[in-house]
Amino acid sequence: MEEQRIAKTHKLVINNRKTGMVTGVLDVLSFDINEVLLETEQGMLMVKGTDLHVNRLSVEKGEVDLSGNIDSIAYSSASPARQGENFLSKLFK
Repeated sequence: MEEQRIAKTHKLVINNRKTGMVTGVLDVLSFDINEVLLETEQGMLMVKGTDLHVNRLSVEKGEVDLSGNIDSIAYSSASPARQGENFLSKLFK
């Protein structure tokens, strides 16, 4: 029997620029106190800020809870699987 991939919905909720909840997460590519890079159902999602923390990560459910001072959120439709290091090197310039 083939394993079928069920498309998850993607939701991004930010509360007072201090906490956030993301669903539809496929992978957490990197995170530190200034930046979190997620691969979601809708493309790459970069969250920038200060004192960022990943409070909860559920890869099975595709959910991530964040806290800290959120300064910006940016999406990109590019996938690192297709473009490899070129995409990531552009993000971190």
